[in-house]
Amino acid sequence: MSLIIRNADNANEAIVDANNPHLDDVYFNRIALADGQSVTLDVPGFEIVVVVQTGKARIDVGDVAFADVGQRRDIWSGKADSVYAGTGRAITITATGGPLEAVVAGGACTESHAPFRVTPEEVESVVVGSSGTKSHREIFHILGQNGNGRAGNLLVSELYAEDGCWSGYPPHKHDTHRDGETNHAELYHYRYNPPTGFGGQFHYGENGTPEAVMTLDGDTYLLPSGYHPTVTSPGHRAYVFTILVGRDQRGLVQFFDPAHYHLLSYIPGLGAMRDKFK
Repeated sequence: MSLIIRNADNANEAIVDANNPHLDDVYFNRIALADGQSVTLDVPGFEIVVVVQTGKARIDVGDVAFADVGQRRDIWSGKADSVYAGTGRAITITATGGPLEAVVAGGACTESHAPFRVTPEEVESVVVGSSGTKSHREIFHILGQNGNGRAGNLLVSELYAEDGCWSGYPPHKHDTHRDGETNHAELYHYRYNPPTGFGGQFHYGENGTPEAVMTLDGDTYLLPSGYHPTVTSPGHRAYVFTILVGRDQRGLVQFFDPAHYHLLSYIPGLGAMRDKFK
């Protein structure tokens, strides 16, 4: 099975779940509903975050209701409004006030966690890189440090890359639990503005054969291990919905490829980026 999953109508069924041979500890789903329609998800063994991308929703988590979730017309129009659904509860998502698009992120979790809302005001961001170094992007942490003490090892963010710029750069990985690195599974889901845009996902291990694939609007890439820089083509802004799941701990520590250590002083904002993921 390839690490890339091409854009397709998934009919509100999971794109990645516990049955995936590469990322059995990550859950990912795209939800599309017409006004008034509902879908119910039951994802045992995972903690879940529902992120509204377009429209407005009522999200019921067990007997807890979150009304009017969603305050932007599309993913390019401000910070996300989201619900952390915790673990062990059925989740019903209902479109209210028009068509709804949402993404659902999950990480394997055996602990019990209660649901809570993450409003746009609670979403923190960090700017990394610069236009001059072709690496400018802003990362919005939906479930990051705000989850410390009330969530498991799931981290969820939205990354916006300037057209023609690199992300995941300098090349780094996080697949080994050791001093200076943590072991985190990761998933990327790409959107482009305009949607005819495209990018490239690079992936390589310390001793493996490098892979490069073209990424299109709606594609998803699985990252169980290895270095994984990505780039968007000039004239197209990129959006990367990112799921990270710590296999040993919550906080993320990236290990940068020693062959590219000279870039650590070239790309601004790397220290602030690392601090936000801890």
